[in-house]
Amino acid sequence: MACTAAQAKVTLPHYLSSDMVLQQRSNVEIWGTTDSGRTVKVKTSWDKKTYTAKPGAEGEWSVKVATPEAGGPYEISISDGNALTLSNILIGEVWFCAGQSNMEMPVQGFDRQPMKGCVDVIARAKESTPIRMFLADRTSDGSDWLRQQSRVPESDIEGRWVTNTPDNVAVTSAAAYFFAKYVQEVLEVPVGVIVSTLGGSRIEPWMSRKAIEPFGKDLSFLDDASHRLDPWNEPTELYNAKVHPFQRFAIKGMLWYQGESNRDNAAEYEKFMPAMIADYRADWGVGDFPVYFVEIAPFVYEGNDGFSAARFREAQCRNWKDIPNSGMVCTVDIGNHNMIHPVDKQTLGMRLAWFALGQTYGRTGFGYASPVYKSMEIVPGKIYINMDNVQNGPCPMWTSLKGFEIAGADRVFHPAFAEVEESTCRLAVSSPEVPEPVAVRYAYHNVPEYSVYNIYGLPLVPFRTDDWPLK
Repeated sequence: MACTAAQAKVTLPHYLSSDMVLQQRSNVEIWGTTDSGRTVKVKTSWDKKTYTAKPGAEGEWSVKVATPEAGGPYEISISDGNALTLSNILIGEVWFCAGQSNMEMPVQGFDRQPMKGCVDVIARAKESTPIRMFLADRTSDGSDWLRQQSRVPESDIEGRWVTNTPDNVAVTSAAAYFFAKYVQEVLEVPVGVIVSTLGGSRIEPWMSRKAIEPFGKDLSFLDDASHRLDPWNEPTELYNAKVHPFQRFAIKGMLWYQGESNRDNAAEYEKFMPAMIADYRADWGVGDFPVYFVEIAPFVYEGNDGFSAARFREAQCRNWKDIPNSGMVCTVDIGNHNMIHPVDKQTLGMRLAWFALGQTYGRTGFGYASPVYKSMEIVPGKIYINMDNVQNGPCPMWTSLKGFEIAGADRVFHPAFAEVEESTCRLAVSSPEVPEPVAVRYAYHNVPEYSVYNIYGLPLVPFRTDDWPLK
């Protein structure tokens, strides 16, 4: 196991190690195993306190340790008669970051898929900057992917905490890193991100058995030792290996970037996501921690004008409304229609950070949530669209707006004229081809046109006012 001294009997999970970040002002669990019958003593350098634990019959021991306000570096000494010291520990803010390939995509990019601004960010990385990353997706030397799955919940996971060096930043999740970098610079406290991902994975593997059982999924394969695991598609296998081990590690909140692989079951996903988050929160036992997730970006999929991604974004938007203490980052303006991995993760990470700074850390004076459809008002010849999160009104004025379609009772959509009226400061949509409109859609395609923002430059989330079957 990681962090085990040459003669020490104590073993610890991989994520309890030198270079880690512990959540400030919380009770964190320090645990491990040793020979039964020994007494384990844990001493923390920040308060000089010693905590004592007696291992159970299987040798597992545990103590809860109170952490102070952000700071460090500190040490934790652990002894069962043989000494083990964890060093260079920081105390600050810890975020768990999970999902599929767009969360996995490292700062250096994927092969033949570059990351915007990566060289500048990597070159400027300094080890003295108090950002740390736990990488559960990379081998210990960072040279290759590390894939982990399990049919039963695990207590440990391979991986390592790394410091903010250029080599380490290069292979860290770009979305997670840009979030951490921004939050660290603003709050001026250490930030740790735990990165646990699998490219191409559906949400079902990220759900626990108890979370997904109510949905009637066949889970018999979990009890069949001869069954070959499929962590991309089969329920629970990523939760067991890549989520459950961390639930003894105190966190501030969670970032989630996943969904492209679930476009075929958006209606189910809409139910899965709240169930998964409620389950995570219950198991972590630290209350309804914040969850900020990313709307899937424009991509061609079955065709630019198709609806699969649009329908999925609609489900995600409803999740934003349904999941307490959550937020969704809109990406309609930062996608790449011919590449499923958008290159501008820096803007994405910044928008995630704005949500955390405003909604979690209480910073004020700026907007962090995208405009979102609220209601419509039909008047003769046009429809007014009402929105939330449009402080000082929608933007821009004095120009026609792209991405709008309008339909009458025949349910045939036509390109629409849309503007923020100077006289009313309201968003109005109309078309001479639809004299009696009843429905509006905006940016409701796989690769849509878009044009509307709030005063803070955050894009309007794609929407439709109808619930008609999609063709």
